[in-house]
Amino acid sequence: MTPSPPEPSRVAADLVIVGCTVLVHDEREEAGFREDAAIVVRDGVVEAVLGAAEAAGVPAAERIDARGQVAMPGLVNCHTHAPMVALRGLAEDLPTEEWFNDVVWPVESNLTPADVDLGARLACAEMIRAGVTCFADHYFAMDAVAAVVGECGMRAHLGQAYFSSQGDQGREESLEFALRHRGTADGRITTALAPHAPYTVTDADLAATAELALAHGLPVHLHAAENRDQTDASLARHGVTPIEVLERTGLLGTDLLIAHGTGILDRDLPVLARARGRTAVASAPRGYLKFAWPTTTPVRALRELGIPVGLATDGAASNNSLDVWESMALTSLVQKSTTGDPRWLTSRQALHHATLQSARAVGLGDRLGTLAPGRRADLVLVDLTGPHTQPVHDLAATLVHSARAADVRTTIVDGRILMRDRELLTIDVPAVVEELGRRMPALLDRSHGRRIQDYDT
Repeated sequence: MTPSPPEPSRVAADLVIVGCTVLVHDEREEAGFREDAAIVVRDGVVEAVLGAAEAAGVPAAERIDARGQVAMPGLVNCHTHAPMVALRGLAEDLPTEEWFNDVVWPVESNLTPADVDLGARLACAEMIRAGVTCFADHYFAMDAVAAVVGECGMRAHLGQAYFSSQGDQGREESLEFALRHRGTADGRITTALAPHAPYTVTDADLAATAELALAHGLPVHLHAAENRDQTDASLARHGVTPIEVLERTGLLGTDLLIAHGTGILDRDLPVLARARGRTAVASAPRGYLKFAWPTTTPVRALRELGIPVGLATDGAASNNSLDVWESMALTSLVQKSTTGDPRWLTSRQALHHATLQSARAVGLGDRLGTLAPGRRADLVLVDLTGPHTQPVHDLAATLVHSARAADVRTTIVDGRILMRDRELLTIDVPAVVEELGRRMPALLDRSHGRRIQDYDT
């Protein structure tokens, strides 16, 4: 017998949202919808999901009338480089190697903490407006990103990226950052160690990272098997795949988030199966299409292994967008195309990846991903009254394939409203854009001939 939900307290709640349809999950984690419902929020937590009539008598400091809208868990961007919005559109129509070596890594050698701060502010504004409440970032000068997260109210999983070309200093700074910021921003920031990738970080450094992660109780976030070329190069040079490198260096024994994985081979699946419960993969399909990579993240095979696949955008320099809504739709469509099966990935399965699986991918599966009592109140309200979302025959399909990021009306993190009726409340976008424009000439200068790293797989 299913226990009755707890009754909300008669003491005034912080927020009550009424009249909406709520995306809920049953005991088997199947997505469903409760119509004419209400959500009671207290102390940053979902206290109850009720019928709207039941909530009529619940006192609240603030009430939102959400008729015509769907309440759903806030989206999680499971892998991005938020400050790279400053490079949006800078390197177009190029193969991966030229994209890195000729444009992106020369420009990134100019980065200052001020550039990272401004890029992070613009990125957070974009994500809040697109219904993203949490993001996993892997970049440089991450103290600046942490400060922005603290100010703007988002949730984030942050790692200071490093290469072996930095010597021991890069790894040490990544650890120091992770320990310094873990649990900050009122608990909204979690942290990870962030080696860049097996092709830019030596086996010795990867093994040292695994030891540090286990010693300090930290997860690890890195790129691995990003594309088939990287896997082929690793096999030719070392006789092992990037995933096998992660196993032999001990990283698959840590709580590991792998970005991309489009180069995962069939031989890697038993390796990953041994890491079930500790490993997750983030998939950002738009960038794979743009770079014309021949494969995509093997979502079906990973799901059959019980490995969470979270949705991501990567950085806006490659994706041009931080729109996880688009990633959700593309994941469903690309999986249908690559498997040749229109029944996979269904809209409800795509919603599962966008909610529960994405929360698990960033280590927050016990706090986020579903609107249920005791979960953090990270949620969005989506307006489905527009002509492009009517009529609604299948609400899951409407959300995945018809709705757009611009249909998000309200974004809430920890019970705090960050955007109300499309108005951002915590970031001054015009001021950020103006200052970023002033910094562009110095940031984009490539005359010095430097790169922060070489891409050679």
